[in-house]
This record gives sequence, C-alpha cells and structure tokens, in this order.
Amino acid sequence: MHSLHELQTTFAAAILERDLFAIESFVCGDDGQDRLTVYVGNVYHNLREALRDVYPVVERLVGKPFFEHAADRYIRENPSQCGDIQRFGHTFPTFLAGYPPAASLRYLADTATLEWLVHEVFHAADHAPLALSELASLAGADCATLRFRLHPACRLLASPFPVSKIWQLNQPEANSDDTIDASAGGDLLLIRRVGFAIGIQSLAPAEFAMLKALHEYQTVDDAYEIALQEDPAFALGECIERRIRDSVIVGFEL
Repeated sequence: MHSLHELQTTFAAAILERDLFAIESFVCGDDGQDRLTVYVGNVYHNLREALRDVYPVVERLVGKPFFEHAADRYIRENPSQCGDIQRFGHTFPTFLAGYPPAASLRYLADTATLEWLVHEVFHAADHAPLALSELASLAGADCATLRFRLHPACRLLASPFPVSKIWQLNQPEANSDDTIDASAGGDLLLIRRVGFAIGIQSLAPAEFAMLKALHEYQTVDDAYEIALQEDPAFALGECIERRIRDSVIVGFEL
C-alpha cells in the first residue's frame, strides 16, 4: 500500500516523464491510459502556454517548433516548485544558456532574462513614493551610512548584448526592418513599472553601478565609491534626488 505522499510523488514524476505505464495500475477503469494521455497533454500544454506568455520574444527569435521543444524539455527537467503559475519559468534563461541547440544564439539567454524581469516587474508590489522632506529629518545624522531601498517594481540587468533593442524590435507593434548586430555592444538597463506601463531605460555605467550597489543593500558611501570607479565626476546628490522624484528610490534606513 502506497502512502498518499508516495502516490502523489510517483504520479507527478510519471506525468512529467510521460511514463504512463509506471502509474497505470493507480487508475481505475479500462481506459486509464487514454485518460492519462489527456492529462499529460493538458499539463504540458498549460505549462508551455505559461512559458509562451512570459517569453514571446524568445519564441519569435527561435520559432514555434524550436520553442516548444525547448519548453517541453524545460518542463520535464524543471518541475514547478510553486503553486503560483506566475512564478513558473524563472530559471528558463539559465536553461537556455546551457541548451545545446541554442548554443549559437549567445544573446538568447540574456533576452530571456530581460523578458522574465519585465514579467516580474509587472507583477511586483506597488510602493508609496518617498518625500524629499523626509530626508530633512536626517540633519546631523551620518548620511554616509544611509541604505536606500529601490521600488519593488524595479530591476537591473547588465548584458554584453543589445538586448533592449532585440526586445523592442520583436514587440507585436514593432514595424522596423532594422537588423541587429549582437556584437555591437551591451546594455545596462533599469526595468521598472510606472502605473501599468513597463519602461526599459539605458543607464550610464556609474549610475548603474550605484543603483546595483543600493539594490544589494550597500550604504550610500559604499555605493558612491563604486560609482566613482566608473566615473570620477559622478554627481551623487543629483542622481539621488532624481531617483527619489521618479520613485526609483522609495525608502531608506540608517
């Protein structure tokens, strides 16, 4: 007699492996194989569609047959670990980076990463803006020890490829006939949501370095030092004020 946990584990593994003979004895009725085949088809279809919703640019770049073959292998090798289907597929970029048929498409994994971050930002929590007047309460405090918090709907991405242009030229409304040279240079990007709109902004190296350090919860002083390595003329105060005003920075702690 199998325990419920053993039954569920065996059933899930058999569905993902499409090994219906392993669980045929668990199903009542003479048409068990047929019903299991339908179930397998529905599981793969639903998870494949979840990936397709998040990664439309990847599918457009590689074509539907390639995408579905990659998706099916990903589904089999990376079973969902969460009941929220919106979280499924977060490791798809890493999978593509090691997927042999995609080896010649070196930009594909980073393009997928950008798509996942767009998806993640869209579903991220909102946050009230930070009023500049709140900083007035810090008079006399050691501001170098401040740790600023970025908006929950902000992400940063560094890529050696022009993934922003790849993403833009593969949107449904894009009408450009431009071609993309994948070796033309990389991107330092801020991906953020404003209302229900997603914006992708290119950043200068110093600002990217500073925001990344702040995102990693480093102090203002440490983040500034990192930014200065990229640009000795980096204007910290102007950048902080601008990013508070546009709600990229929404909080702080001493």
